Amino acid sequence: MVPARLCLLCLFIPQAFPGAQPAEVYVDVPENYGGNFPLYLTKLPLPRKETEGQIVLSGDSGVAAEGPFAVDPESGFLLVTRALDREEQAEYQLQVTLETEDGRVLWGPQHVLVHVKDENDQASGHQATATIDVSIVENTWVPLDPVHLAENLQVPYPHHVAQVHWSGGDVHYHLESQPLGPFDVDKEGKLYVTRELDREAQAEYLLRVRAQNTRGEDYAETLELHVVVMDENDNMPVCPPRGPAISIPELSPPGTKVAKLLVEDADAPGSPNSHIVYRLLSPEPEEGAEGRAFELDSTSGSVTLGAAPLQAGQNILLQVLVTDLGGAEGGLSSTCEIAVTITDINDHAPEFTTSQIEPLSLPEDTEPGTLVTTLMATDADLEPAFRLMDFAIEAGDVEGTFGLDWEPDSGRVQLRLLKNLSYEAAPSHKLVVVVRSVAEPVGPDPGPGATVTVTVLVERVVPPPQLDQESYEASVPVSTPAGSLLLTIRPSDPMSSPLRFSLVNDSEGWLCIEEVSGEVHIARPLQGAQPGDMYTVLVEAQDADEPTLSTSANLVIHFLKAPSAPTPTLAPVPSRHLCTPRQDRGVVVGGPRGDPDLAGGHGPYSFALGPNPTAQRDWRLRALNGSHAYLTLGLHWVEPREHVVPIVVSHHDLVWQIQVRVIVCRCNVEGQCMRKVGRMKGMPTKLSAVGILVGTLIAIGIFLILIFTHLTLARKKDLDQPVDSVPLKAAV
Repeated sequence: MVPARLCLLCLFIPQAFPGAQPAEVYVDVPENYGGNFPLYLTKLPLPRKETEGQIVLSGDSGVAAEGPFAVDPESGFLLVTRALDREEQAEYQLQVTLETEDGRVLWGPQHVLVHVKDENDQASGHQATATIDVSIVENTWVPLDPVHLAENLQVPYPHHVAQVHWSGGDVHYHLESQPLGPFDVDKEGKLYVTRELDREAQAEYLLRVRAQNTRGEDYAETLELHVVVMDENDNMPVCPPRGPAISIPELSPPGTKVAKLLVEDADAPGSPNSHIVYRLLSPEPEEGAEGRAFELDSTSGSVTLGAAPLQAGQNILLQVLVTDLGGAEGGLSSTCEIAVTITDINDHAPEFTTSQIEPLSLPEDTEPGTLVTTLMATDADLEPAFRLMDFAIEAGDVEGTFGLDWEPDSGRVQLRLLKNLSYEAAPSHKLVVVVRSVAEPVGPDPGPGATVTVTVLVERVVPPPQLDQESYEASVPVSTPAGSLLLTIRPSDPMSSPLRFSLVNDSEGWLCIEEVSGEVHIARPLQGAQPGDMYTVLVEAQDADEPTLSTSANLVIHFLKAPSAPTPTLAPVPSRHLCTPRQDRGVVVGGPRGDPDLAGGHGPYSFALGPNPTAQRDWRLRALNGSHAYLTLGLHWVEPREHVVPIVVSHHDLVWQIQVRVIVCRCNVEGQCMRKVGRMKGMPTKLSAVGILVGTLIAIGIFLILIFTHLTLARKKDLDQPVDSVPLKAAV
């Protein structure tokens, strides 16, 4: 009989590798499997990193499964512990979770559907009998123990790692790697690794070896070989990328957390190769400083503030040495950098550059809006928002006479005058200006606002003398003889202090002025003057009581052509008064006296106001006829006083100027002028009247004293006489 070997094992285990949990895993298991148990079905995607918990396998109802399934906690493989019978149960729905002792789910649930494949193990209705001779040989197709290979192994490749053997003949070995790896199998069943392995690229491989016939059919179940790549310290610690600077407020207390280094080491987690320790390289502690500015936890990599103080605006670069192997010799290291910026806080109050300035003097007629002084303040903070300042007058300005003008970010404040000053009301002002930070101050003791004291002295102003006109003009023929009166310069207020007049720039010496009266005369013949020319001199008037007070006005002389005949004289205009506010009244400027030309019909006179701007503004002149003109007020209100109105008279080629005196006054309802009553000449003054009255009272008192003294003495004499010496009155 020829020995025959009958292999009835048929195992097909398609394995699902879920892309994302919790996708369901499908597994096919042949029924009545006759191989070795436990049978590894598929690797579950359990968490790769170490997690404290226990694997829980449950059935359809969610309770713990007591069936033929289990999960290997070391490799994460789902396995079956005995043969399955499809006729008993065709499918198993399992659920795998990773839970803590108190039942909290850390991972999962992962659903697994196990399908039992049908085998022809039931007899049919028609049976046949056959005789088969079976020879029993030793089974060499046995599971393999896991293989541990060092990464970066320096050996010749391909390198033999394991061997499988099928005891039968005519066999071909087929190798599959999950995931795909550098592994191969030869015809003798020797397994090789073809190049160096990298644990960081792939830490584990699952190799499946099949023994197949020439038709590609499996002789037996697939053998699995678990290859574990052993770690070597071939990866240095990797520092995180240097990010933006970390901001730490100044005055932060020691122990304030700055940063925590998250260094990665690609070597095996939990191994000495990935055990990182930290050491601070810089900054070094300053000489004489108590402690370091920064502290570093060598185990966790946490950086905190130390005891040494830091200043706002500092930019510090921390350098940290990170070493694996727990800092032991031979460990790999890297230098990590952390940028730290100490940010500013509003812990400084603004201060003036000086607490008190010299007294300032302002005339009492200073215009409102005038700049008095500029104050400067500084703030030691660095942040622009903390340097914004607010100013205020804290004391000394109850009436609001002064004000402040500033830009919040400039540090400069202008003290300006807002109202008119009065020496009589307040000869001086002592102002207290305070400066404060706009932002809320922080810190241990920012202090109150700083102040500066400004003293403003008010100067009494005595107004300078004023003339009745801003400028003067006169027209004279070039033939005017010396000694002729041109015009009179007068003060605007007749009651003001007396003035002293003088001519400043009379270069030709043609004019002279009376020092007291202000009358301007022709000093000498106008030799060299041409008709149409102008001659300007400056008239200066000084206060007789205060020589430092003076004023001046221009006097413009217009030279006219010498008349061919004597200049006619106009009828004198008596002083008239006009009422202000204006009424319907005027002054008649009268015609010529003894003018044969006008009488003979040789043309009229023309009248016009002089070139003085004030006269042209305040007065109006219109012609009545060929010999007279009518002068009225040009404004509704003209200052009540005596006015001298210049009027230019022309007749043919002759032009000359006359001065018309008009008294402007307030009037009663009847149009009569109400004038101020001055002291009458020869009448006593108030002081003399008071003296006379007091003298009279004193004289009366003296007389009364003499009379009473005489009566007292007489009475005393009568009392001293004897009683019998007193005459008795005769009885009637």
